[in-house]
Amino acid sequence: MTYRSIKLIKRPETTISDDVFELTTQEIPKAGNGEVVVKLTHLSLDPAMRGWMSADEKSYIPPVKLGDVMRASGIGEVVESNNEKLPVGSRVMGLMGLTEYALSDGQGLNIIPKELPAEAVLSVIALPGITAYHGLFEVLKPTSGQTLVVTAAAGSVGSLVGQMAKNKGLTVIGVAGSEEKCQWIVNELGFDHSLNYHDDDFSEKLDAAAPKGIDLFFENTGGVAQEPIFNHMNAHGRIAVCGMIADYQSNHPAPGPNWMGIIKRRLTIQGFTMPDHFHRIPEYSQALGQMLAKGELKYRSHVLEGLESATSGINLLFNGQNKGKLIVKL
Repeated sequence: MTYRSIKLIKRPETTISDDVFELTTQEIPKAGNGEVVVKLTHLSLDPAMRGWMSADEKSYIPPVKLGDVMRASGIGEVVESNNEKLPVGSRVMGLMGLTEYALSDGQGLNIIPKELPAEAVLSVIALPGITAYHGLFEVLKPTSGQTLVVTAAAGSVGSLVGQMAKNKGLTVIGVAGSEEKCQWIVNELGFDHSLNYHDDDFSEKLDAAAPKGIDLFFENTGGVAQEPIFNHMNAHGRIAVCGMIADYQSNHPAPGPNWMGIIKRRLTIQGFTMPDHFHRIPEYSQALGQMLAKGELKYRSHVLEGLESATSGINLLFNGQNKGKLIVKL
């Protein structure tokens, strides 16, 4: 019996074109000592995958080697096991790649409840959720009454950041790239304000939404919204830099804020990535699962069908056409 996988065979220069991938077919592997074979059911497409395709050896995680299966999170079922911790029938989640089957020694695989819908797991409990949770509570350290701005607010991470901040008593301003997304985060998610960064009067609208300034900034995008938000920061404000999606497919990233403003406002700016904190996944996942069970977190997912849809579908993340967490159903 055979299965298909998507391998990275070329590094994208800017945009991700179909020729950087190769769809291959191979024999289903056999589990060796301590190993398991997992049949994937759902795959996660995330903005971080663009960075994993680069040749940057100094990044926070080694790049995917050319010829290897493209790195990606996924959910699957253990169909063969020589690992007592992961018996046959276990439902697992981890970085198994863009593939229909995966061979693993069990490292990095976490058992997840079978009763939870896969879309809920990948939208809330997986990488988006743990990223949102860590960035908000461990980096920004919010307190009730503060004002927070989050960019890519309708995205898988930003939408969770805003909801968790609202639940802690903050005023939340979401920044998105379409009127539909702006309406969704206010009407469905309960954000206090939503702003479209394409608007010519974005800075003026930001001033009206945050008359007392901005205390916390959860940055996912970079681009044209960054400077106005930075200029509205209060003294001793905190900025969590999670992503720069506006620059991921550019050879010339936009310049960041001038350090003079950082000094004058005594700002704390911290970049973070989740591989540094993977040991806390069980803790974060449990907290997120409890919030989800209580109805405190809403999500929406954008589901593509079939492994082959991943190669072109990933670009939906960078042109803003995805509506919710981007998932491939196998």
